[in-house]
Amino acid sequence: MSPVQLAYEQLKAYEGLSTSAAGVGKDLVNEPMIRHWCEAMGDTNPAYRGPDAIAPPTMLQAWTMGGLSGHADRSGAYDELSTLLDSAGYTSIVATDCEQEYLRPLRPGDEITFDAVIESVSERKTTKLGTGHFITTRMDIHANGEPAGTHRFRVLKYAPAARLPKTAERSRTPQQSSNTPERSQAPQQAARPSSHTPGRSQGARQPQAPGQTRTRRPRPVINRDNAGFWEGVAGHRLLIQRCTGCRTLRFPWLPGCNACGSPEWDTVEASGAGTVFSYVVMHHPPFPAFTVPEHEADPPEHGVDPPERGSETAGPQAAAPGPHAVASGGPHTDVPGPHTTAPTPAPHPSPHPTPYAVGLIELAEGVRIVSNVVGVPYDKVRIGMPVRLEFLRADEELELPVFRVAEGGEA
Repeated sequence: MSPVQLAYEQLKAYEGLSTSAAGVGKDLVNEPMIRHWCEAMGDTNPAYRGPDAIAPPTMLQAWTMGGLSGHADRSGAYDELSTLLDSAGYTSIVATDCEQEYLRPLRPGDEITFDAVIESVSERKTTKLGTGHFITTRMDIHANGEPAGTHRFRVLKYAPAARLPKTAERSRTPQQSSNTPERSQAPQQAARPSSHTPGRSQGARQPQAPGQTRTRRPRPVINRDNAGFWEGVAGHRLLIQRCTGCRTLRFPWLPGCNACGSPEWDTVEASGAGTVFSYVVMHHPPFPAFTVPEHEADPPEHGVDPPERGSETAGPQAAAPGPHAVASGGPHTDVPGPHTTAPTPAPHPSPHPTPYAVGLIELAEGVRIVSNVVGVPYDKVRIGMPVRLEFLRADEELELPVFRVAEGGEA
């Protein structure tokens, strides 16, 4: 159905309404969480360890998260606004960007409290994804009662744009593909490139079983800080940032070098080779969007994961790989590499979601990336397995880098 144009005054009435008042972080700022964060991000800054350690500033939001059980202090204002937009036809949602402001360092032992409001609702905007409204929430965070920082998070609630037939889509020029009727704040690289790339198979769309609806993966947050990474993915290239000062490689993408502090960088294309450095197997809650494709691997013989090596968890995991949204970086120069690969077709929807493996992959270049491990059943993934990069077509809009176990690599 076509979306209904809501009166802007009706939406603007939600601005300033509280979504969470006097929220309290579930844990004090603590050293184990800081250590886990730094290990996952590859951040070796000495300021984050030792007797006078502080928390990395980008952990600001982490101390406010409610986990699987959530927070009991949420108001109904945000849900009411979402319901209003849903009823008008703006049924899809994508996160577009976040902004953080740091007012004082967080230290182990700090108690975190926060208040959140709907800061703004935009007028109707037309983007490449569709027509909708941007909603910005602002969270004001305190540590032991002192202002510590501000976290703004923006989403687009939209009605998906009608897709052109494949023949018409391929006939569009790159200039036509990038134009939008109105100025857009939405990510511009999430959609599949409109033209066929010579020499690369685009992957046939899998037939969909009658009565089944494919569950879509969550959309990655794409903004000015990480758009270059997703541009590379769209062209079937996995790009790693490289400091032009000290030549240190880094991943995820960051605005500056951890080694020397330089803000100048270019990129190197990954060769595609890597090994499983670590992994988890996701069991619960079931999430069909991340289920191992039936054509990729058979289920385990007894449905039980082996306890040795690696780890398992009962929490949810968004296994979309890529850089975290951080402060802005500068222009980059792509360094061509030899790797070319065809995308894996999108998986069949599954009525019975199965566990799936999420790996921390150490690339041959020395950096690590979180992604799915494919090509073997989830209970056959092992630390040290050789893997090779390929690109998975998750749905009609989204491609993601994943890693297939190399031939002969299965234990």
